[in-house]
Amino acid sequence: MFSTLAAFAMLWATAFPAGDPISYEAAVAADPVVMESSDATRGSSAEPIFLTDEQAALMAREPDWNAHASLYHAGGGGATGNDSLGCRPVAMRTLATDPRVIPRRTRLFIRETVGLRLPDGTVHDGYWYASDTGGAIRGQRVDLYTGHGRGSMQPVMRFNQRRLTITNAGRFDGCPPAWNSASN
Repeated sequence: MFSTLAAFAMLWATAFPAGDPISYEAAVAADPVVMESSDATRGSSAEPIFLTDEQAALMAREPDWNAHASLYHAGGGGATGNDSLGCRPVAMRTLATDPRVIPRRTRLFIRETVGLRLPDGTVHDGYWYASDTGGAIRGQRVDLYTGHGRGSMQPVMRFNQRRLTITNAGRFDGCPPAWNSASN
């Protein structure tokens, strides 16, 4: 017997043949988890966002985790120095986890952050990197690193203290990539 997700995947594959870009709006419209969020478009870019084949596949998959999210930043009592891998945290890329649940060096895809307009005008692609841990992060919890200062949290404030759908997108070596080299 097919699950609902398998039936949806077959329908999706028929409607959008492999190789064709899929608009972000089409993927979100088909995703019941994202549709439940009443403020899903606030802060998103106005222009259409096209997903890569990998992003579309990750959007269509069942999430590996539904984690409670909180935010952290450098300065003013927030994060200081390097992350638990010894890397400099990268704003809107570095994520802190409980390594017993989500192992360090896991590349993650958070569908709610795809299309998020960042202060410098770039648009988030949904990829985050589990390279930090924290004493208060236990179980299905994640901390999203936003950058320097409290103001850096503004673009993702609507995700603070909410559940996010997170999919395992593989492993990474070294440190999380900077934005100018992170085309996933």
